[in-house]
Amino acid sequence: MAVEVRLSSKTGRYVLLATVLGSGMAMLDATVVNVTLPRIGAELSASMAGLQWIVNSYMLTLAAFILLGGSLGDRYGRRRLFVVGTAWFATASLLCGLAHSVTMLVAARVFQGIGGALLTPGSLALIQASIVKDDRSRAIGAWSALGGIAGAIGPFLGGWMADTIGWRWVFFLNAPLAVVAMAIAWRHVPESKADGARGPFDGGGALLGVLALAGITYALIEWSALAAVLGLVALIAFVAVERKHPDAMLPLDIFAPRTFAAINVVTIFMYAAISGVFFFLVLDLQVVAGFSSVHAGSALLPATLLLLTLSTHAGALAKRVGPRTPLAAGLFLAAIGVFLMSRIGSNVSYLADVLPAVLLFGVGLSLAVAPLTATVLASADPSRAGIASGVNNATARTGGLLAVAALPLLAGLPHDYTDHAAFMSGFRTAMLACAALFSFAGVLAWLLIRGNALDAGPKAPQCKVHCGLGAPPLEPVAD
Repeated sequence: MAVEVRLSSKTGRYVLLATVLGSGMAMLDATVVNVTLPRIGAELSASMAGLQWIVNSYMLTLAAFILLGGSLGDRYGRRRLFVVGTAWFATASLLCGLAHSVTMLVAARVFQGIGGALLTPGSLALIQASIVKDDRSRAIGAWSALGGIAGAIGPFLGGWMADTIGWRWVFFLNAPLAVVAMAIAWRHVPESKADGARGPFDGGGALLGVLALAGITYALIEWSALAAVLGLVALIAFVAVERKHPDAMLPLDIFAPRTFAAINVVTIFMYAAISGVFFFLVLDLQVVAGFSSVHAGSALLPATLLLLTLSTHAGALAKRVGPRTPLAAGLFLAAIGVFLMSRIGSNVSYLADVLPAVLLFGVGLSLAVAPLTATVLASADPSRAGIASGVNNATARTGGLLAVAALPLLAGLPHDYTDHAAFMSGFRTAMLACAALFSFAGVLAWLLIRGNALDAGPKAPQCKVHCGLGAPPLEPVAD
């Protein structure tokens, strides 16, 4: 049985500090690396495919192992897995910073994603298990707000580092944060485990999930038929294993409710579009428009701030009118914003050309993410809210992974991304594709999500934590 403490106590404050520092590292990494890609590419002589692998190698293992990370914490101890994940993430970050080739950096990013999968679900689980029920909402709110701030400053901080002390410090910064988080957690945070978390370990499912995503990703980036076949075979085997495993990492029966299955399909297209925008736009702003790293990193800050401040209001709106209208409207608004982004080229003005598109994009996402999360929670059995949120989070990361893998080739982006004219042509096609993905997600949301799916009353679920750009939030299990 976990020891529960008040948030106002010394131990309660230490729990909050440790989890904010730990999860803050992962949130920073989710938003900071894209901004530094041109600098990394120039120093390590990376091609477009190399830049894709730098992003996707991290997302691949994070998406594949994030469900497993949560279950390992329940089984072996949430504090223990949080400390292990933090140490793993920091060690991999140091290896990223020391890399002297694209191959070394991609390998280190693979290991960094595993650390992120152990760390990310563990931070919220520690608050859920350690803080008394009366203080839990306030603790989660503080954790969420501070994490949202970390995600918001990430691109600006990464851009500043890339322009001044070098892109490697984006990764080195994680080491001191990790040391402090681990020391506090090990000394002050009480250990906890889930009752009844026993049974056979689903290692086979986790391995097959990685092989499936790796094969499909490699096929899309390198256009390899063999990799596609191997990835699809691994995917079929993964489904077969999860169907029969008594303690499956991904229990397939969770998709039985029609609305839950539908909202996860919407999630794939929505987060594919979001990841595509963040990958392509910061490259275009630096390669074509001539922005510095810090200016390119700051360009999307208004969208992040809008999401940070408006998510709660969007969640309340979804409670009153149902999720379908704000979700679909938000996705269509985001599509318009991205369509305007497709016109960003050389000799652009930030205020006249970039900011209006970013504001529309931000308002659209603010309308969409909280209703999406609320629909996920409302459409699953309340006793499985935690796993439902984890599945949706992994689904979103998978959508982003596939978009970054597929869109550069489909849009005709050049192998040499520094070729301004060729990159600009491919960028426009890629952004129009992202706008189409948002629009298609909006159509699906309108057709598949019923207007009163949340039973819009006072107990209707809503987004309790900051709705981040990397993936829907990992929501705490309902009290």
